[in-house]
Amino acid sequence: MAKTRTSRYDVAEHLRTPEEMAAYLEACLEEADGDAAFVAKALGDIARAKGMTQIAREAGLSRESLYKALSGERSPGFDTILKVVKALGLRLHAEPG
Repeated sequence: MAKTRTSRYDVAEHLRTPEEMAAYLEACLEEADGDAAFVAKALGDIARAKGMTQIAREAGLSRESLYKALSGERSPGFDTILKVVKALGLRLHAEPG
């Protein structure tokens, strides 16, 4: 019997277009249930898909601090979130609940 090989799934490999990135972030915002670190991790996935170095430069942050902020292990400041969202070419919006 042949061995089954598995590999780790990386969502960043599947986020190719701005529309896919926006849809992924929207879905994560809906599922987050108030968990800011979960949203930060989703932004990290999108940033990795676009290129972390480029996003860090455009957000005015070091690559290392961006990795830490978007690791999902902590909740970054809202100013960092806004800088990253802008650097990703995305927009946050609100609508009535």
